[in-house]
Amino acid sequence: MIVLKTKRELDLMREAGHISAVALKLAGEAVQPGVSTEEIDRIAYEYIKKCGAEPNFLNYNGYPATACISINDEVIHGIPSKKRIIKEGDLVSIDLGARINGFNGDNAATFAAGRISPQAQRLMDTTREALYEGIRAAVAGGRVGDIGAAVQEYAQARGYSVVRDFVGHGIGSKLHEDPSVPNFGIRKRGVRLMPGMTLAIEPMINEGSYGVKTMPDGWTVKTVDGKLSAHFEHTVAITPDGPVILTKA
Repeated sequence: MIVLKTKRELDLMREAGHISAVALKLAGEAVQPGVSTEEIDRIAYEYIKKCGAEPNFLNYNGYPATACISINDEVIHGIPSKKRIIKEGDLVSIDLGARINGFNGDNAATFAAGRISPQAQRLMDTTREALYEGIRAAVAGGRVGDIGAAVQEYAQARGYSVVRDFVGHGIGSKLHEDPSVPNFGIRKRGVRLMPGMTLAIEPMINEGSYGVKTMPDGWTVKTVDGKLSAHFEHTVAITPDGPVILTKA
């Protein structure tokens, strides 16, 4: 069931989104060679708690941390660890969110650790822009397929593939709500976009094949070919005046 939010509920989601966005910004600033992913997770946790909010990933379906921190060929759901030390040239994707006053924010971004290769930079830039292509397509009266098609067309035109096994989602009082928001699709197909809908749009773009595999820890998802992946996400509200990003730092 798709839940349309009132103006008051959107204001509450904007607060959750702001906390999520600042937590992501602080976590991203900590991405440096020699830093453990556990330390980055701690920074995000402490900020979210300081704001009076709760990390909405922590203990969600048993997930053991505040943030998912995925490196290089890891697509999503990398578990932070004090043994996982970031190295020069790594691509580090961080996905996290906060819950406050009964509503959720959810956002992600990929960060460069030190100097990265031109190929890694191009993938990161393309994935970020693919997110904004998807957001620009998220207009009232359109369809969910418009979002996915915009992301897919932009990424594939630049030689990349779009992950099929994991998609974006509705978000609100629950972290995951209807509808699903794939990063691929056909324009003018799918659920109609209506004012009051709130969506987590999150392209996951691979350098090689779109195939992925889940590791033995039950969480970490990697590319099947070992090539790089990048991930960007915003929580977005559909309004009569166009899409509004709720996860602003």
